[in-house]
Amino acid sequence: MTVLSPLPNAKTPQSPRESDSRLILRLVPYVRRHPRLLLISMGLLIPLSIAGAIQPLIIGQAVSLLRQESTWGFLKTISIQEGIQFLSILLLITIIIRVICASCQGYLVQKIGQQITADIRKDLFTHVTSLGTSFFNRTPVGKLVTRLTSDVEALGDVFSSGAIGVLSDAIYILAIIITMFTLHGKLALMLLLMLIPVTGLIIYFQTEYRKANYQVREELSQLNSMLQENVSGINVVQLFRREHFNGELFRTINQRYRQAVDKTIFHDSAVSATLEWISLVAIAGVLWLGGIFILDDAITFGTLSAFILYSQRLFNPLRQFADKFTMFQAGFTAIERISELMNEPIDIPEPEAKITSFSTLREQNTTGEIRFENVWFGYKKDEYVLKDLDFTIHPGEKVALVGPTGAGKSSIIRLLSRLYDPTQGRILIDGVDIRDISKTELRQYVGVILQETFLFAGDVIRNITLGEDYCLERVQNAAKLTNVDAFIEELPQGYQTEVRERGTNLSGGQRQLLAFARVAIRNPRVLVLDEATSSLDVKTEALIQQALDNLLVNRTAIIIAHRLSTIRDVDRILVLKQGELIESGNHEELLKQNGLYSSLYKLQMMGYEE
Repeated sequence: MTVLSPLPNAKTPQSPRESDSRLILRLVPYVRRHPRLLLISMGLLIPLSIAGAIQPLIIGQAVSLLRQESTWGFLKTISIQEGIQFLSILLLITIIIRVICASCQGYLVQKIGQQITADIRKDLFTHVTSLGTSFFNRTPVGKLVTRLTSDVEALGDVFSSGAIGVLSDAIYILAIIITMFTLHGKLALMLLLMLIPVTGLIIYFQTEYRKANYQVREELSQLNSMLQENVSGINVVQLFRREHFNGELFRTINQRYRQAVDKTIFHDSAVSATLEWISLVAIAGVLWLGGIFILDDAITFGTLSAFILYSQRLFNPLRQFADKFTMFQAGFTAIERISELMNEPIDIPEPEAKITSFSTLREQNTTGEIRFENVWFGYKKDEYVLKDLDFTIHPGEKVALVGPTGAGKSSIIRLLSRLYDPTQGRILIDGVDIRDISKTELRQYVGVILQETFLFAGDVIRNITLGEDYCLERVQNAAKLTNVDAFIEELPQGYQTEVRERGTNLSGGQRQLLAFARVAIRNPRVLVLDEATSSLDVKTEALIQQALDNLLVNRTAIIIAHRLSTIRDVDRILVLKQGELIESGNHEELLKQNGLYSSLYKLQMMGYEE
């Protein structure tokens, strides 16, 4: 996979981290994927530029021929009518060449741009989905969406509408300059000197536009983040009547975004106006200086006509660049922002060397041993939520994690699934450190059913297989094993029933039932249940409990449950408080200890009696 090279960390647009040329060079690996198309489009620049450069020369010769002034040698040997006819045909040929070359090049450049955009978006998506949970906890979804969509599109526009075009304009300008100097050095030098202030102004406005455009992207990210947050939480917004309050917040962010856009419009307009003014001054200068030369018989009217056309054509590429100015700066800003995202480290990397012994153990053992060895963990530095955990869950053992809110139960599950790595200590499965196991193998070995189930838009089969290659029979067997087949068959199209985004056309209990089938089809050795039956009614929970009894045979199980009555039959209960293991034993043993577990159990029983 080719990725953008990481840039140094910097968050402010006031000090662009790299020049435009360096930023473009970061995209070279993507361009190299399409060498054939690139070479063809580059090759078309030569005839395109030459044809454009000689057109004013042809028109100048036509003017000189009509005025019977000095012309090309062979034109003197033919009549004026034949000469005009020849020059007209020659001009027509150059026009046809330019039209054909420009059309072909435009198509090829657009094609390369779209392919590069798709490649970058794919690599960026792959990188983002490989980042750790901590990254998503601190990054608003709207910002990620902005970078994956509008930033990547802006970057693609640099290629599809600009990069080759600017190179074409540069070659065109070079061809014009060379041709002008062959005609008349002093007039050519005057026009060339006019490019110096233009270049300086473009560089200045480019720098100012970059700062403004970076701010536009940041404000757009804030705008998208707020939109996503309000759409996702629309029920809370409406239930607590926050429409007006949130509307005012949105108005403020929208106003900041508009003001940032206004700055980019100003700098963009300034460039266009400056180029228009200087091009008019250049034409006036050619008329003034050329008029003096004509009075002195230093040049012909045909040469002056050609230079007037050259003065227009010399600044046309610069006008085109001004038109592409906004797109280029948006593209450079997008490269910076995308590179920042690509520079995000993958917190949970794959092991450098594949542990073959773990695969062998999977084939030999029907259950798994889990061992926590002096594990410390905190989401923030020096703020530990798990402290020196040291325990072993034996193969086939059913263990429950109990404790008040914030005791660290869910954090243990996140560590075991390797959504995070321990700050200190290690976790072993069947004697192998989970950091030495590939994430694919680990998450096939450990099946997790969470309290809240996320469903994707698509049919029921897709939400059970999650894109893996399971036949329909395997899907149906998993559904029967977890007693969810009856519910699925009651759906309008059975297993082909379309599930809406986030499963909004299913009840909470139905979504949870699909989560059980999703895990059962993968046949994990270790099963983790995090309040997995909390959203089920009594009848459905009874079905699931029966399915779990079948599913847990010869499997190690870790169960998190706030209803202590549901875990009385487990082999062992681990009681946690503020990240520390303070009690361990079965239900009867812990009641006799008269500790925290006994207090929690008695409080729950009192609540049920009431």
